[in-house]
Amino acid sequence: MQIILLDKVVNLGNLGEIVKVKDGYARNFLIPTGRARRATAAAKAEFEARRAELEKAAGEKLAAAQAQGEKLAGSAVKLTQKAGVDGRLFGSVTNGDIAEELNKLGYGLVKSQIRMPNGPIKTVGDNTITVSLHTDVAVEVTVSVYGETA
Repeated sequence: MQIILLDKVVNLGNLGEIVKVKDGYARNFLIPTGRARRATAAAKAEFEARRAELEKAAGEKLAAAQAQGEKLAGSAVKLTQKAGVDGRLFGSVTNGDIAEELNKLGYGLVKSQIRMPNGPIKTVGDNTITVSLHTDVAVEVTVSVYGETA
């Protein structure tokens, strides 16, 4: 299916590009989330009329994400979980736990923005995770996990 991108999409393209994607990806994800439209003649004409407005909105989103990234850069999050004597947790620290803790500190994040390259944290210690605020803005945050014995 041919679509017009209304926002930058990772590994697909930038605003305004006409790309061919699988039908299900367009119907189930890109179009419902407002990131794309079908590339019909009417949609192309409407997009060209609204191009400046969409580019301005995308620029504002990027600027807001960069400002939040500067505040968030170098932040440290401290979490306490039940752990055994060998330093392994009875469970794990997930992206939801980290997002909840960052929201307590005043950052408006959702768990899908937290990128954990090695999966959930299962041991006590310091770990570095990435917070993806925008497709072009990613910030490193240190997560310190402390163990509490039962």
